[in-house]
Amino acid sequence: MPHLQETLDLSSYVALGDSFTEGLNDPGADGRFAGWADRLAGLLADGRPPGAFRYANLAVRGRLLDQIAAEQVPEVQRLQPDLVTFCAGGNDILRPGADPDEVAERFEAAVVRLTESAGTVLICTGFDTRDVPLLKHLRGKIATYNGHMRAVADRNGCKVADLWSLRAVQDRRAWSEDRLHLSPEGHQRVALLAARSLGLATEQDPEAPWPDTPVLTPADQRRENIQWAREYLIPWVGRRLRGESSGDHVDPKRPDLMPL
Repeated sequence: MPHLQETLDLSSYVALGDSFTEGLNDPGADGRFAGWADRLAGLLADGRPPGAFRYANLAVRGRLLDQIAAEQVPEVQRLQPDLVTFCAGGNDILRPGADPDEVAERFEAAVVRLTESAGTVLICTGFDTRDVPLLKHLRGKIATYNGHMRAVADRNGCKVADLWSLRAVQDRRAWSEDRLHLSPEGHQRVALLAARSLGLATEQDPEAPWPDTPVLTPADQRRENIQWAREYLIPWVGRRLRGESSGDHVDPKRPDLMPL
């Protein structure tokens, strides 16, 4: 675990969101997914006495913004943590016909509720999808939503982890095979960015260069893209057209504040 060179006055942390915050495709030691939020909790707890830092993760894959606001935000009012991370709305923006202006209004309503119950609220912007097949066509909507989220943060005194500007995740190795969820190293980069966004100095740099790797030929890239679309993209689109979610029968992995 990277050593924290400075500490925050935080003793409890609650993570809210969807698959991104649940930690999909980052296997944990307990058989569940870990993810950037678990990794951030570890950074925050590092150097503290055992049991001095408590952490809950209420995120569930596939959740839309209104579901997060209805299911997870009220739990923050009950738990009253020092820190909340709130990353939501991405699944809404990816849906056909979604209006980023309208989604942002609902996002801010949830943020206002969170600031009443948490000492610090950290929000995450959306990733830049410029190099992701098909999703690159949604880049303008994501950028618009990001602009709104920054304004929401300014108006409500929130911290911001700017994933759009995180160059390290433009590398293919930051993503798992489905290209929709981060790889373990991608989750680590986001955790480091979040820590620094909270004012912690970390020994590891979220923008550290990746090791050199052979460059794929255009033909190899096409083959990989076709395979990815067949195995991951088409099933993902199909679930959305049918109104289904991968999280329909999934419960939060860490529903209460518990010591790390």
